[in-house]
Amino acid sequence: MKKNVAIVWGGYSSEIVISEKSAAGIYSFIDKEKYNVCKVRIDRTSWEVEVEDQGCFYPVDKNNFSFTDGNGRSILFNFAYITIHGTPGEDGTLQGYFDMLSIPYSNCGVLASALTFNKFICNNFLKNFGIEVADSILLRKNDPYQPDEIISRLGLPIFVKPNLGGSSFATTKVKERVQLETAVEEAFREAPEVIIESFLQGTEVTCGCFEDSKGMTVLPLTEVVTTNEFFDFDAKYNGQVEEITPARIPEEITKAIQQETQRIYRLIGAKGIIRVDYILVGDMPVLLEVNTTPGMTATSFIPQQVNAAGLSMTNIITGIIEKELSQIEK
Repeated sequence: MKKNVAIVWGGYSSEIVISEKSAAGIYSFIDKEKYNVCKVRIDRTSWEVEVEDQGCFYPVDKNNFSFTDGNGRSILFNFAYITIHGTPGEDGTLQGYFDMLSIPYSNCGVLASALTFNKFICNNFLKNFGIEVADSILLRKNDPYQPDEIISRLGLPIFVKPNLGGSSFATTKVKERVQLETAVEEAFREAPEVIIESFLQGTEVTCGCFEDSKGMTVLPLTEVVTTNEFFDFDAKYNGQVEEITPARIPEEITKAIQQETQRIYRLIGAKGIIRVDYILVGDMPVLLEVNTTPGMTATSFIPQQVNAAGLSMTNIITGIIEKELSQIEK
């Protein structure tokens, strides 16, 4: 009997627009001969199932993550493929809900999700294991701060961004002192915490990694080249970037970054597919952030890397689903 798989998208942040694109990507990749697949949109007002081939929408019963279709049949989901970028799907909240219902899901568990969602805490956690990270300062709402002290410590330019979230929303490259307070205010409109990081000059690369029943696979690196000030929203989603896979860096450095990515996967206790972003300063890879719910459109980094590795997104997703289903069935 075919298992019922929910592609869970939406969320409570500005990243909902990216989540929708990722859900469409996953729907195109997933093996619909093997699984019954529906999209489930979650926002602050509703949880709603879209039955693609029927063009119908049904409310989700949150008591057991099921829905009743137009024929009066109650359909229980067996698996959740989470592709919410931001809260509640990337921060551990939704993972806790599925854990309570014993429904397996595609990505990291509660602890790893909560850890990686907080950039400042995650980077400082990994720093304890010898992983290079940029120097940074954390601000919470109503924290007093002195711009001159921040600039004295971190220098200029610096990056100001929400500490919780992604997709470069409300991220500013601050070049002059006069820009700092406005940048902090903008970042606080997106999240209750703001991270201010030192600027690092170098080559930006990103590396995907996943684990299924066959073990761990680390993917080829992608090099990110943009004429924008940094890899901002327009570079990520409006084509103002060149993404080169595999990256044009020496083989020994590529292998070192792939090994570092595997190590990070283990240190945080990851599941499913993750992507780790680095800036290569000379020959030294410096961690930018760990993304446990990477974008999954046809042109996103992970599908690019999978294609470069000669692998199949459909087979990878199937492997991840089957691995998690087997854990529940034991």
